[in-house]
Parts: sequence; structure tokens; C-alpha cells
Amino acid sequence: MQMPHTENLKNMTPSTTSAKKNNSKKTPAKKTPAKKTLIKKLLLPKDPAPPAKKLIARDISWLSFNARVLQEAADPTVPLRERIRFLGIFSNNLDEFFRVRVATLKRMMSITKAVTKMHLEENPGKILDDIQAVVIDQQREFDRIWKDIAQELETQHIFLRTEKHLSREQQKFVLNYFNEQVRTAIIPLMIESIQQFPILRDKSIYLAVVLARQDNSVRQKFALIEIPSNVLPRFIILPSKEGEHDIILLEDLIRFCLPHIFSYFGYDKFSSHIIKVTRDAELDIDNDISDSLIHQIEKGLKDRRKGKPVRFVYDKDIDPLLLEYLIRRMGLSGKDNLIPGARIHNFKDFMDFPDSIFPPHTHRKTFIHPLFNEAPSVMHVIQRQDVMLHFPYHSFDTIIDLLREAAIDPNVSSIKITAYRLARNSKIVNALVNAARNGKHVTVVLELRARFDEAANLDWKARMEDEGIKVFLGIPDMKIHAKLCVIKKRIGNKTVQCGFVSTGNLNEKTAQLYGDHCLLTANRSVIADINRVFSYLESPRHDIKILGECKTLPVSPLNMRDTYIRLIDREIKNAKNRKKAGMVLKMNSLSDPILIGKLYEAAKAGVDIKMVIRGICCAYTENKKWKKDITAVSIVDEYLEHARVFIFHHGGTEKVFIASCDWMVRNLDHRVEAAVPITDPDIRKELSDIMNIQLSGNVKARILDNEQTNQYKKEGDKKIRTQIEIYKYLHEKQYR
Repeated sequence: MQMPHTENLKNMTPSTTSAKKNNSKKTPAKKTPAKKTLIKKLLLPKDPAPPAKKLIARDISWLSFNARVLQEAADPTVPLRERIRFLGIFSNNLDEFFRVRVATLKRMMSITKAVTKMHLEENPGKILDDIQAVVIDQQREFDRIWKDIAQELETQHIFLRTEKHLSREQQKFVLNYFNEQVRTAIIPLMIESIQQFPILRDKSIYLAVVLARQDNSVRQKFALIEIPSNVLPRFIILPSKEGEHDIILLEDLIRFCLPHIFSYFGYDKFSSHIIKVTRDAELDIDNDISDSLIHQIEKGLKDRRKGKPVRFVYDKDIDPLLLEYLIRRMGLSGKDNLIPGARIHNFKDFMDFPDSIFPPHTHRKTFIHPLFNEAPSVMHVIQRQDVMLHFPYHSFDTIIDLLREAAIDPNVSSIKITAYRLARNSKIVNALVNAARNGKHVTVVLELRARFDEAANLDWKARMEDEGIKVFLGIPDMKIHAKLCVIKKRIGNKTVQCGFVSTGNLNEKTAQLYGDHCLLTANRSVIADINRVFSYLESPRHDIKILGECKTLPVSPLNMRDTYIRLIDREIKNAKNRKKAGMVLKMNSLSDPILIGKLYEAAKAGVDIKMVIRGICCAYTENKKWKKDITAVSIVDEYLEHARVFIFHHGGTEKVFIASCDWMVRNLDHRVEAAVPITDPDIRKELSDIMNIQLSGNVKARILDNEQTNQYKKEGDKKIRTQIEIYKYLHEKQYR
């Protein structure tokens, strides 16, 4: 929920800037009060849109998406290693949901009644109550699934041993491991002796311990031990019988050693349970740019560690007195999402469950796009024709090769690129550094505010600037989310350019797991608009008029929503005139109320609407008053469906786009985003074929209905698992 699109444009017009310049009396800039800034961030557009009751609550829809991830973990046809990984993904997703969305709803609750008439999320208190109920139900399902998986592991002779089920040899190993690796990494906190309760770190788990004596001769004490899984492996492989694999979790290893840790206190009876706190992780970046953005982010990262608790998860078997003590000392209440769970927490670590104990997984191998298979130069191919890469089916190496080639080509004069989330050891950055060392003018627009990547991007900024790369950091109140690159080359007296527009991050690691599309092109009108976007991003005043000169690329925050509205209106008009009308829409999330309103209008007129939505879908898909219900599915499988594709029938002359943004208020009004029309007929057909495969899927596709029930789509006699079929489709094209 954010400020209206029109307000953004108004605030960025050059006339406002010049008026301030001509004012003879300069007044100091006023710092936006924190509460006012928050309200500004939470507002919805004021344009006509469906009332909230005609939309599915965004956060409940997101929980429905995470339930689909849980379905994958429950599916016995999914390989066991992958089922464990899906439990880890579910847990990690839920952590981020509480850090961001629940934290936002709690902030809304704190806003005074004076602003309740503003168009905020309707009834955040009710939504928080609904979240609590759904999360507790999902936690029960999670525990049931894990119990089934643990039993299945045992059938494969893989055993998770607790501190109570160790052989003598394993006990000796555990004590040695503790003394050599763990002892110096932990510092127990005797919490009853500490006047101010310690701030429990987000992303950490703690062993809450009750210390007592068997003869009850002394009063019991409470202690906390932070599990050092950030510096030590969570999973320790134990000495095992032949043909078996025994594993102990780090916290259970510490549990076994509690008598040694507290030996000098004279206690001989211990009970211990894992607890976990999730904190508000939103960075409060003021609009007052007198403080540097870097300083604000650094301060925000420090403050994030002390963010307000938004969830407290505990072992349901915890000692009641200890639980009561912890809740009281931490200042929590029943409204703070107190979630009882099972013995294990921070299940996100299970995404790194030891691979070596499983049979090798036969992944489908990525392959080089046929046009680049034996091509000596990536740029030469792009100069001849547009090429679409489909990740992770096509290899991301082509993008690396393009930048490497540009880095060493003596005719290349400059490279400009946007960066949002980079890989830990980024080959993209390495290629750009080599380009700078070879005398190229390299410009990187780096988004420091990419959530949870802020610290990494600060490090990348320092490294790139040290190498002579010019780094731009973005715009106040506006994240740079577009995925763009342009390479300028001089051949004789002629300047030639090529580049790309992508739906996904320039990250070679996630490109192996995320389904995305990337258009490589030398199309002059596309390249001209990419250059205009960079001019806007590099402009000191960020004059919105520069984006207004874009003739081919729809861009946010200027005209992306308006472009889609015009295209939908064309379909509505054709449907009303009894002509064929339809659209196929693929995105991660659909929550923008204005565009949802247009979809309702189109369905009412009889437009054939088909959607593939991975995550949030706030739109209802069935209504008795519509001529045609909306067909909507969500695909959750081995790869994360991350691409954005928009196809409009357009009277038979299809309009096809790929884009970096979803249909969300934040993407359309508060980010710099770019879409690109696909003009090459072969690529248009390729995208259309891929979308048809996804819409025909009946193995991993769930129906998005009004009740968010996540029923599997079962239509058709032949089983169609879309990601396998897309791989076959593209692989066959490789050898035609």
C-alpha cells in the first residue's frame, strides 16, 4: 500500500524543482516525521478500484501460496531430498513474511485514529488474527509432514539422532566435537541474573534451559544458549554402522553436553527447548536525503537487529514456568503471534540438508541456446537478430559470455547495467571489473535497498568503485528493479549497440533455479529506450520527462499501468463487439486494485482471461455476474516460476510483453521497472507455446479459486508436468 501514482508524478515534475530554485528565501528542509512517512508508504492509489471486500486479502493469499510449497513437501512422488528442501523453503518464506508483512500490519495498528479514514489495508487487526489461525494450522501440517519424512528417512537408513539415542562411540565423538569445535563458540546467558533481558537475534535459534537438582535442594535456574549455526554446520554426521547414516543436529549435540557446560554450578538435572524470535525487518529510510542513503541503510541494518518482535516460536513441550518467564521478560503478549511448534525450529537450514547421504539427483542439464552453440561472438549474433533465453533451461553462461566479450573487445567503449541481487561470488561483477580494467566506461545502477541484500550490495558498491566502475545508487522513494543492460561499440565511424531486458536478476546462482526470460536485442527503438532509462537513473534531478520520451518500452512509474489498462480496454471493446478477445497473463503476484478492477470488467464483458500466478492473487476468479470466469493456476515445482509474460489477443495481431514487474502497487508506482514488447514472430510463438504448456499442466498446477483451496488441476488424460514439457520443447528446438 503506497502513495498514488499521480502524486509521484506531481512531486517529480521539473516545475516544482524550478520553483524551489527561484525562491529567494531558502528554508531548511523539514524531516518527514516517522509516522507521516509510514502513512505515506501504506497508502493505496486513489484511482477507481474495487472496494476491499471484492479483493482477497493480500496476506491471506500469500499464506495460501506458502501452503502450495507445503503441498510439495507432502507429495510422496517428490524425491525425499526435495521434500526436505521444500520444508526449508516453507520455513524461510514464513520467516520473511513475519519480518516484513506482519511487521507492516502491526505498524498499521499503531497509526492513530486521525488517519483511519485513509485507504489503508482494511482491518489489519482482523487480518493479523486470521494470520495467527492459518499459521498455527499450517504449523500442525508442517509437523505432520516432517514426522512422515523422518519415518521415510529411516526406511532409507538415515537417522536423525537426538542426545538420548547415541551409542557409546557416538557419545565419545560428540564430546570431542563439542570440546574442539563448539565450546568456544557458545556463551550461556544466566538470564535471571541479567537486569535487562538480552535482545534475541532474528534468524538465530536459542536453547532455553531449565537447570535443577534431582533432590530439589536448590531453586531451579533458567539459561539461554544461542545455537552457533552461523559459524558451525547445523548437521553433524556421526560415526555410523555400515549402510547407515546417523546425523545429529547442532542443538542436540549441545543438549548432550549440558552437564559439562554447567558442571561448576552443581546442577544434575536439565530440560531444554528451542525458541526463536522473528523481528520487524523493514528499514525505515527517511525521505530526507540530507543524510546519505548509505548512512541510512547502515543505520537501518543496525536497527533491524533490534526490531520489534513480530513472532515468538517455541517448543510446545517447553517448561510452562520458563515459557511464562520468557514471555514476561520479553514484553510479549497474546497479540504477538506466539506460535507453539515441535522440537526443531529454523527449518530453513534444512535446505542445506547433507546431499552426500542421498543417491545422486539427476538434474536436467541446462544447455546453450542453439544460436550461440558454436558462435564465436555473442554480440555478432545479437546484431543479426533478437534472441530469447529461457532460464534455467538455457544456460546463463551466455550472459556472462556477452559481458566477458564486451570486456575485452577493443571496439566496445561502454557498458551500462542494473543490479538488484547479485550472486555471492558474482561472475557478472568479475566481468564488469575486467571491462573497467580494460579501459571501458562501466556504469552500474545498484539498488542498495534490495531487501535482505542491503549489506551485500554495500560491499559490492565498495569493490566496484575501487575498480573504477561508476556506481549509481538509485532514487529516493523509488527502488530500481528493472533488469537492463546496454553495450556501446564503435566500428569505424559507426556506433552500434546491443543489450538485454530481463524478467530476472543478474544472478548466475538463482538463474539455475528460477524460471525467467531474457531478450537479447540490438533493436534500435528498444536500445534507445534502455538508454533513456539509464539517462533518467543517472540524472541528478531524476527528471520524469526523460522516461516520458520512451516510445517502445512501457516503464514504471510513468506509464506501465496505463499501458496495460489500454490493452485490456481494447479486449473489452472487442468482446462487447462480439469479436474474439483474450489475454494470457503470467506473474509472481497480482494485487494492484486498479488492474484487478479492469480484469473484473473484462470478465464481465466476456474476455477470455487465463492467468498463471505463482504467489499472491488478490483477484477473485469466479462471479455469477461475469460472462466468463477467469482461469487461474499456480505452478509450484522444482524451479521457481519467476517470469512475467503478458499476451493480448489484440484483434488477432498479438501484443506480447515480458517485464521485470508484477501487477502490484509497489511495482507500478514505487519502482523503476521495464517491460519490452516482443516483435520477432518466432520468439512470440515460442513464448505463446510455453504459456500454453503451462496452462495445460495437470501435475503441478493448482487452481486459484475464490476460496484459495489449492486443489490440483486434474483435467486431461495425459499427465503434463509443465517444467519437464518446457524442457523437452526447448531441447527439441536445439536439435532441429
